[in-house]
Amino acid sequence: MAIEVNGKTIETTANGYLENYTDWDEDVARKLAEIEGIELTDKHWDVINYLRAEYIDNAQNQPMERVVLKDMGKLWGSKPTSKDLYTLFPLAPTKQGTKIAGLPAVMRKGGY
Repeated sequence: MAIEVNGKTIETTANGYLENYTDWDEDVARKLAEIEGIELTDKHWDVINYLRAEYIDNAQNQPMERVVLKDMGKLWGSKPTSKDLYTLFPLAPTKQGTKIAGLPAVMRKGGY
């Protein structure tokens, strides 16, 4: 499977995750979000950039939802709820957010 972004073919898995996270840029994120039916806002970008930083700068860490909530609360200055994150990423913040962030699929089961 592949997507076309700015005349470039980007390879994806059968589930729509990038084959290589280094192929990601903001235009790729916009395309992935479009495929997911999401219009990106500043809060989406906060979560996306956070997930990328955790993965790239922290030994490929893919934080669980409760950690994302805690860290977004620090960034946003107010404590978000799970519902807030699911409003941004309806199919699971850590999974759908990870996909749009161009990172590998989260393989853990469930988890809060």
